[in-house]
Amino acid sequence: ITLDMANSMKTIAKKCFPKAIQVTDRFHVQKLALEALQDIRIKHRWDAIELENEQIKLAKAKNSTCSPKEFSNGDTRKQLLARSRYLLYKAPSNWTESQYCRSKILFDQYPDIKIAFDLTQGLRNIYNTAKTIEVAYTKLAHWYKDVENTGFRAFNTIANTITLNYRSILNYFINRSTNASAESFNAKIKAFRAQFRGVRNVEFFLFRLTTIFA
Repeated sequence: ITLDMANSMKTIAKKCFPKAIQVTDRFHVQKLALEALQDIRIKHRWDAIELENEQIKLAKAKNSTCSPKEFSNGDTRKQLLARSRYLLYKAPSNWTESQYCRSKILFDQYPDIKIAFDLTQGLRNIYNTAKTIEVAYTKLAHWYKDVENTGFRAFNTIANTITLNYRSILNYFINRSTNASAESFNAKIKAFRAQFRGVRNVEFFLFRLTTIFA
């Protein structure tokens, strides 16, 4: 059974299907790493906004204009951090030319974002390259050590989450099963529900779902 890391889901699966092997979906694990990476970027962005506001205040006090410094690609510091959001979700091989230039500037200015990005890509590579549970276990142990060495609080939380769920996470490497189809169907249901601005008659809504999608 492929599921997320919610304890309620694990309890339901264990009670209804006691002999089934539980697999933690890889995309939920990777999502935690991506959110930790974005959290670091957002903190730097708030600092950049505050810095720009202070510069504007000083310029007004001196009756002058404030022109934020621009990098070689034309981005200001605030714009650089805002526009780097989507490139951090991708592997470097999928970057466009402008994203590659922006990433180079971003990583030069913020080495901690580069370290966090490498950790995220390292976790992704484990899922993409490990063929057996034994190999995956060894690589996860090395990744855990790298996380500890960085001292990033958000990534330490992820590492502890992986430690608590490592058995079901490693079960993914038995036959590399995911719940992508279920997530896709869930997205369709949410989109269908959004068309009606909510649901008042649940029974009729379920009837329409079964009629259309079953």
